[in-house]
Amino acid sequence: MWNGSRLLWLSTACLAALACGAAAAEAPRVFLHDAGALEELRARVRNGATDFDAALEELRADAQDALAAGPWSVTDKGETPPSGDKRDYMSQGPYWWPNPDTEDGLPYIRRDGERNPETDALDRRPMGRMITTVETLGWAYYFTGEERFAERAVHVLRTWFLNEDTGMNPHLEYGQRIPGRVEGRGIGIIDTRGLADVVDAVGLLAESDAWMEEDQEGLEAWFADYLEWLIESDHGQDERRHPNNHGTWYDVQVVSFALFSGQDDVARDVLEESRERRIMEHTEPDGRQPRELGRTLPWSYSLFNLRGYIALAHLGERAGVDIWNWESEDGHGLRQTLEYLIPYATGEAEWTYEGIRDPNFSGLAPLLWKAGLAYGSAEYKEIAQGLLEEEDWEAARFPLQHPE
Repeated sequence: MWNGSRLLWLSTACLAALACGAAAAEAPRVFLHDAGALEELRARVRNGATDFDAALEELRADAQDALAAGPWSVTDKGETPPSGDKRDYMSQGPYWWPNPDTEDGLPYIRRDGERNPETDALDRRPMGRMITTVETLGWAYYFTGEERFAERAVHVLRTWFLNEDTGMNPHLEYGQRIPGRVEGRGIGIIDTRGLADVVDAVGLLAESDAWMEEDQEGLEAWFADYLEWLIESDHGQDERRHPNNHGTWYDVQVVSFALFSGQDDVARDVLEESRERRIMEHTEPDGRQPRELGRTLPWSYSLFNLRGYIALAHLGERAGVDIWNWESEDGHGLRQTLEYLIPYATGEAEWTYEGIRDPNFSGLAPLLWKAGLAYGSAEYKEIAQGLLEEEDWEAARFPLQHPE
């Protein structure tokens, strides 16, 4: 699969220190990943280890494509928010559609699980592409040391967040509007859940000459301002009270941005509350997630909320709050929530919850892999590998990002 290209790549990567005998760099400042394990793996890769050849080749190909992507800005949208400031983020509720019973289509009506393509015209899709691009370029730079990947990531970051003319204002007052009903909702805060990955990608870029001290300071200030809005605004308080995946991913964002902006006490307080507010109140002792199972995509939403729990568990490792092993007196816990889904993914039990699309059971693989590392469970990791085809497993990025 690699032919001679891997050797050329690794030779180029030698410019970035470890494989060339330079002093070891500090572990990256990341919150959703094990920095020490990443640093050890990077040293192995740059010294010629071939364990992750296919995954690295896939990552490099994605990063090559990302060099030509973007940049994006909230000012690119064709519509101006009610504030009159195009730097204000604006999106539309994805499951809301024109009303067939009215001449102007207003007010929109909800069709749960059915995404309206109109939503692509605003800021949600460009922000998603920005997140994916920065994350991919950050990982590619981290493992290869090639400055071109970092330079592009920095350009994309500055355009979306920091430039005076194009940078997004740090609030979501107009997130997930519903035409004919509301201009914005607390529910819209779920749009920015991927910014937790951006925060980690910035940690991967720290060694690059392209990422300046003023960039770091500017972005930390941006996230501190956004965190303040998340905590104090009416929309933020509304999302905090939400009793399903929205509340879980709200906590992920608050904790991640608090750690990034140096507010560790805020992160710890939220994590300690999350164990009961999210896991105990949102699940049953057997691991079921009733509020997710009642949706039109019960498997997808159960998995989505579990992803949030596992993200909180990783963040808890950085903040000194144990989410992985916490259990309520009557048996609620993250591990029970994970194990409830395993028999369905492996085919040992039949998934009987009806949805508008068939479940994708392989989506459990990354979560099982991460849990396998946390619990020291070889069984979880074996099941994860068995859920994917061999070539998909070899090219998967998550074992690279969460190494043993």
